Amino acid sequence: MPQDLSAAQELIKTLIEFCVNYSFQVLGAFLVLFLGLLLANKIASGLIKLFQKKQLDITLSKFMAGCVKVLILVFAVIIALGKFGITIAPFVAALSAMAFGVSIAVQGPLSNYGAGITIILTRPFVVGNTISVAGVSGVVEEVKLACTILTDEDGVRITIPNKDVVGQILCNSREYKIVEGVIGIGYDSPSEKAIQTLAQTLQGFAEVAREPKPQIGIQGFGDSSVNIGYRYWVPTARYFQTLYAVNLALYKALTNAGISIPFPQREIRILGAAQTLQAVPAGASK
Repeated sequence: MPQDLSAAQELIKTLIEFCVNYSFQVLGAFLVLFLGLLLANKIASGLIKLFQKKQLDITLSKFMAGCVKVLILVFAVIIALGKFGITIAPFVAALSAMAFGVSIAVQGPLSNYGAGITIILTRPFVVGNTISVAGVSGVVEEVKLACTILTDEDGVRITIPNKDVVGQILCNSREYKIVEGVIGIGYDSPSEKAIQTLAQTLQGFAEVAREPKPQIGIQGFGDSSVNIGYRYWVPTARYFQTLYAVNLALYKALTNAGISIPFPQREIRILGAAQTLQAVPAGASK
């Protein structure tokens, strides 16, 4: 019992000495970390607001604000470690060795992060643009360091690893997507009237972009029809909805204007003297 009491007294004495000698260092370290976190959040939020006023791209704004936040936190941790008399040189060497090993083990994910930084800095597209890449198409919803997120007209969320975006052929049509089509009219129908009818019908749709203007003209000459080609731009989010409505309206407009849309047909002519064919019953000799 006296030994247990003596051990307890020794422990209490040690704790008191630790609190007396290191309490201010511990409090100072936690205070530095708290102030560093608070300052990092304040500065990051302020930078995002500033970039929004300057109309800077939201993805680039978040990236730059995040870099500043991480930098402030790193300095706060270094200062906090200094309160305990800990030097960071051994940690830097250890982290470098770990980073080398990890970079080999997770080469795929790291390549996504590297490609993400490239996308954010070069900005081949921004949030709200319509892009086609890696066999998919949609509106850019968000650009992260590891992936780019698209959404299509059906609300499907498409996640593309950034390494599959960088180095690929990328089509960026901004917020619009092009619609291309062909309508065949009869050779006896006035092509100028048909073109004018199509143009007036497209002007009646608010979804069809006014700039760039729709393009309509004779695209080619088929066996049974003069092919009128047309091209116009619509918001990607209402692509198929507008396409179906416009096709119906174009068909009705041409019909009401008396312009024929012929079906494929062939005209056969027999040249020379008329020949009389006599039917021969099956099995009879000629």
